[in-house]
Amino acid sequence: MLTSLALIFLVGLSLAAVASRLRLPRIVGMLFTGILLGPFVLDLLDPSILSISGDLRKIALIIILIKAGLSLDLADLKQVGRPAVLLSFVPASFELAAYTLFAPLLLPVTGVEAALMGAVLAAVSPAVVVPRMVHLIETGYGTKKSIPQMILAGASCDDIFVIVLFTSFLGMAVSGNTDFMGLIDIPVSIVLGILLGIITGCALGLFFESAYMKKRHIRNSMKVIVVLGIAFLLMSVETWLSGIVAVSGLLAVMSMACALRIYSTGFVSKRLSDKFGKLWLAAEVILFVLVGAAVDIRYTLSAGFMAVIMILLALVIRSLGVWLCLLGTKLTNREKLYCVFAYLPKATVQAAIGSVPLAAGLPCGKIILSVAVLAILITATTGAFLMDLSYPRFLSKESA
Repeated sequence: MLTSLALIFLVGLSLAAVASRLRLPRIVGMLFTGILLGPFVLDLLDPSILSISGDLRKIALIIILIKAGLSLDLADLKQVGRPAVLLSFVPASFELAAYTLFAPLLLPVTGVEAALMGAVLAAVSPAVVVPRMVHLIETGYGTKKSIPQMILAGASCDDIFVIVLFTSFLGMAVSGNTDFMGLIDIPVSIVLGILLGIITGCALGLFFESAYMKKRHIRNSMKVIVVLGIAFLLMSVETWLSGIVAVSGLLAVMSMACALRIYSTGFVSKRLSDKFGKLWLAAEVILFVLVGAAVDIRYTLSAGFMAVIMILLALVIRSLGVWLCLLGTKLTNREKLYCVFAYLPKATVQAAIGSVPLAAGLPCGKIILSVAVLAILITATTGAFLMDLSYPRFLSKESA
């Protein structure tokens, strides 16, 4: 395992640096590292690492969500309330509808299988989007109109919306029965996740402030460990209550960090944000290398030209959905176009659930996994590249 970790960090950082020199996003190098070292090419990663890959990717995602929550100013978010709400489900709905309507015409799938494919592909990647929005907030790009805050909030809910839909469509495909009652879980999951996070964040903030007022010094490193431990528990609540009530662990973690920012002094939240920013340097490498390791090149080669056409068509329709959400706002056309770019990347959700239909024994499992792999390779790199290239030109920088 130690050899595998060494390869992940050293080769991942080296190829990220190469990608950066070529003016490509660093994650391109990390994804390529995972594909190269993974079981489908050189097979240099220990099976023990691959067996806990999902958990490691989840830990990395938790770190960046906490960092995002500590950077998110809710007062700014209130200025763009309506578009943020619309962005949480409209673009994903447009893309899912595109797959449902056009995939049976282009690919060998039925209507329900096409909807299941759409549910796999419709989620935006928080691992690609969130760190970039945090960077924009910290550097002041687009913050005057709360653009990164809006995308952060919308993209976080987008994943929950799509994953609940995926669960419902998977059940329909396996059982052959149509049951739309599962869709009720979407608002329930979002509301309970936010409430759980707010309560936990308030309690943590009051605890840290109480210790500070009583001059019981708690080191910032210790606070990071406590916050991480609580975040892991919040993610576990989602699993514990599965089948009883739907709760979004990801939203709970982000809401906890937002509440912690509000109910603690600016100094405490700033130091915690800096600490989690440093943790992200290592977590980012693990996350994207392991996402790359989950990519099976064999399925990519078998997907065919029509799968590429389907992905591009769905992205165009998704982009129309993003643009529709932003109508009536004060955003310029360039700022709207940046939001379209931010909603393109696919990676973590597709890597996590792309193989589930195949594992469930569904006939459409192979084609869904093939399209998911292609979507990761096309959109993660393209979306990240477009965001990195366009933000200095498309977004105005707020003066300090």
